[in-house]
Amino acid sequence: MGIARTSLKGVTHYIQSNAYNGYTLFTPLGSTETVLIDMQGRVVHQWKMPYPPGLYGILLENGNFLYGGHVEKGLLPDLRGAGGELIEVDWDGNLAWNYKDPYLHHSFCRLSNGNTMVLRWVEVPKDISAKIEGGMAGTEKDRIMWGDSFREVNPRGKVVWEWLAYEHLDPEIDTICPLCPRSQWTEANSFAILSNGDILASFARLNTICIISKATGDIKWRWGSGGELGHQNHATVLENGNILLFDNGTHCIHFSQGYSRVLEIDPATNKMVWEYKDDPWMAFYSAYMSSCQRLPNENTLICEAATGRIFEVTKTGRIVWEFVNPFSSTFDPVYGHNHIIPKAYRYGPEYGGLKAKNLEYSVYLIERGRFA
Repeated sequence: MGIARTSLKGVTHYIQSNAYNGYTLFTPLGSTETVLIDMQGRVVHQWKMPYPPGLYGILLENGNFLYGGHVEKGLLPDLRGAGGELIEVDWDGNLAWNYKDPYLHHSFCRLSNGNTMVLRWVEVPKDISAKIEGGMAGTEKDRIMWGDSFREVNPRGKVVWEWLAYEHLDPEIDTICPLCPRSQWTEANSFAILSNGDILASFARLNTICIISKATGDIKWRWGSGGELGHQNHATVLENGNILLFDNGTHCIHFSQGYSRVLEIDPATNKMVWEYKDDPWMAFYSAYMSSCQRLPNENTLICEAATGRIFEVTKTGRIVWEFVNPFSSTFDPVYGHNHIIPKAYRYGPEYGGLKAKNLEYSVYLIERGRFA
């Protein structure tokens, strides 16, 4: 079981000899502040952005910060993970690039060619949505069902490639979880780019992860819809070719109470080769968001979004570092006052984006647990 849940804040546990030394990046939900902390939980850098997060931001190799902002007056504010604008700023917060699209949501990726892959909502054609099975009947707002597309844009914002989910998924096979509304078919919540350019996508409403051919658009591999997953998040590809993901365990068909796991899957065999879960199982649970990252020392960094908890575990499941978010977000109509951290990332001191940067910790003004 975790060292702390809600009563303790900041770094609650640290075994220096076993943890991967680095700096952890996160944005509290509802805040416009993104912080980079050291292993003691001290803030070494901070970016103030114009919007709260659609979900998260990442530190690029060039030291810039790429952030998915939630434009609060966007077209689809009722859909989870709504974005609206991608913003890239330099280390000092100066604008370097931005891309606006009211249909952006959840995830994005800067590609090796300098382009950016984004995830966006698209309306599913009525003749297709009528065939899609599952979900709670009559829950499509304005009788519209939203699907997903992956769109690649160049630095000027020109679309150079796009994949539409409704053109490649099967309405009779790719069915919506029966406990979810029919406002969305797929609810893609993360994607990663493979070394050959193919896309690993996570479709939460379908309880499915799949690999999409960049060349043909065909789905080359899929896993999870047989009851293995429960509205999973943050699927990534490891150096060994395996897939690491956060299985939220929501609406799990094998257990009456939700519980979360982090899984490593071998796509060649469809077998689970590693798993992290708590004891008892239900002690580790985030019904939404969350992330996992395999670190260079083979440990795994896990973000349990709902509790605002980030922790690092060894291959044997031993917790060697734990941090609980001390910064509360302003009132949210869904989550209230909270300490939610949607995602977290650890960067080693040798990471390109941290080279020649001043990482001496500073005292940032905090007032009543909030950024001042």
